[in-house]
Amino acid sequence: MTKHVAIRASVCPHDCPSTCALEVEIKEDGRIGRVRGAADNSYTAGVICAKVARYAERAHHPDRLTVPLARTGPKGSGQFAPISWDDALDRIADALLAIERTHGAQSIWPYFYAGTMGHVMRDGINRLTHAKGYSRFFSSICVNPAWTGYMVGTGRLAGADPREMGRSDLVVIWGTNAVATQVNVMTHAVKARKERGAKIAVVDVYRTPTMEQADIPLLLRPGTDGALACAVMHVLFRDGLADRDYLARFASGAEELEAHLATRDPAWAAAITGLSVADIEAFARLVGETPRAYFRVGYGLSRSRNGAVNMHAVTCIPVVSGAWQHEGGGAFHSNSGIYGLRKSMIEGLDLRNPATRALDQSRIGPILCGEEDALAGGPPVKALLIQNTNPLTVAPDQEKVRRGFAREDLFVAVHEHFMTDTARYADIVLPATMFTEHDDLYTAGGHQHILFGPKLTDPPGECRSNHDVIRALAARLGAEHPGFALSPRELIDRTLQDSNRGTLAELEAARFLDVQPDFETAHYLKGFGHRDGRFRLKPDWSRIPIPTPGTFGPADQMPPLPDHWAIIEEATPEHPFRLVTAPARNFLNTTFTETPTSSRREGAPSLLIHPEDAAALGVNEGDRVLVSNPRGRVVLEARLFDGLRRGVVVSEQIKPNHAHEQGHGINTLTGADPVAPAGGAAFHDNRVRIEKAA
Repeated sequence: MTKHVAIRASVCPHDCPSTCALEVEIKEDGRIGRVRGAADNSYTAGVICAKVARYAERAHHPDRLTVPLARTGPKGSGQFAPISWDDALDRIADALLAIERTHGAQSIWPYFYAGTMGHVMRDGINRLTHAKGYSRFFSSICVNPAWTGYMVGTGRLAGADPREMGRSDLVVIWGTNAVATQVNVMTHAVKARKERGAKIAVVDVYRTPTMEQADIPLLLRPGTDGALACAVMHVLFRDGLADRDYLARFASGAEELEAHLATRDPAWAAAITGLSVADIEAFARLVGETPRAYFRVGYGLSRSRNGAVNMHAVTCIPVVSGAWQHEGGGAFHSNSGIYGLRKSMIEGLDLRNPATRALDQSRIGPILCGEEDALAGGPPVKALLIQNTNPLTVAPDQEKVRRGFAREDLFVAVHEHFMTDTARYADIVLPATMFTEHDDLYTAGGHQHILFGPKLTDPPGECRSNHDVIRALAARLGAEHPGFALSPRELIDRTLQDSNRGTLAELEAARFLDVQPDFETAHYLKGFGHRDGRFRLKPDWSRIPIPTPGTFGPADQMPPLPDHWAIIEEATPEHPFRLVTAPARNFLNTTFTETPTSSRREGAPSLLIHPEDAAALGVNEGDRVLVSNPRGRVVLEARLFDGLRRGVVVSEQIKPNHAHEQGHGINTLTGADPVAPAGGAAFHDNRVRIEKAA
């Protein structure tokens, strides 16, 4: 007899623009089964990635944390003993109060990120930060170069309806391996090819599974996207394919840009990018001759020291061509700016003190090592309260991060699902709920829906939600705010009503709310987001369009017009290879590294290297190679791959540090120097030396 299985609506909580609407099997025993995409959601369209489809592997993993733990051995040893929740919370509160009395509130740094994208569970920690006056968290590690580069042109973080890809005649997927990282992009792009005969162009730095599906693959050197964009626009102006009427109505700086691009021809770009002149010319003509050209721009092109400049240059193309005027044309990076959620009750924004320092997430290594410029004029950090993130694997400049976490005078509490590299260095580890085990509210960068994810199952053991932990600590720490007294459902309902987005009851009944702006607004035909309504072809880099504590990196050296900004870590004779640390198909940063299917499919920590480069080094398939630069050394397994430019290598995984030989993960090699002008980490911009390991 078949056991009854209920199908319940939910939302994928992970750090992906797709934020898929889900249907989750709930078995009679309360465990989850298969997870599917919601067919009635117009963006998800029934399709989700394989790693989330098998989420039961993660939710019911035997190694999942289920009780609070206290460290009994040296930091990093993984030696812990179970304790009660009251004991764990008391120890954390006592430590934080003692540190506050001795060193001041700003010596405590709540640190979190996108282990969940739910607004209540991710951002509620800010309510405690503001109520106590702890050091604020400057979120920089992912979006800042991309969002800055996009918004400095458009004036707003929004774009053409992503479902319009299905009604395009040319879909340009630039700087994202959508097959691996946001599969729904491919759903709509392939629809356009099947129904309209659309061409798919893919611009990337290695032959990804996405590029393998392209009609027009454009394989360029890392950090040279701006050069390709300039050459495309050069051709548009040169060959009469620029829409001068559109530019006159909707852009500023067109004459200066055209004059500037006179020397940025395809031959100039070919020498920088590695592409042929013929390929650049053909791509540019196709863009100029296809009114319905849709630019789906990802994050990869922004993960270089010139990332913001690259993003802006690429988004100038559909302005010069006038593609924004047409359905299925224009550009899209993120819709995060359309939701207008007022989250004061969730985040305690009414208590936020702008004078309290904000510490840069990406520079956690220099911060914990006490580097004065990273501490923003405040005291050393003496305590970390960490939710939703694993900086001891994810953050750049790992040797500094490791040294910082090894400090005996640093108190660390971690709220997690598994014993991560970061949790192994904690004093107290708390077991966290997963997305089907609590209520939360979601919005998407990659589409236009507000979604509610209800609690569907009871958590295993003694797992508690982020909200419950923050509320319990607030009571012990004397932190006061009305938000601490509300349940997650009450916080969601209040946030929706404060934001004029209806009520929780209405959202729950509808499953999701489509808030896509109308066509003219989404395509900026009523004007771009700047005061004069014009797209900035000549951006003002001194006016950062996202909230930051200040400017970062060599912001004063940024080019005034789209260009190839030669500030990347170019190869040298000592370090002759460019390393890109790209996302893995079966992981999401360090999430899913613990599940057996994902781990098996990704295999050992590895390095993609061109066969001719490998031969010159005497390296064969499967050999151990030592990859090094002044930041550190990592041992990887060589995988020969001809889908690279010579001199470029790619490591697709963020495996746990302990999965690597010698315990040094891939972010040992990445730098924590911030990307201009709004911060961020240049994960795809590293020069390295490679030699066969002894």
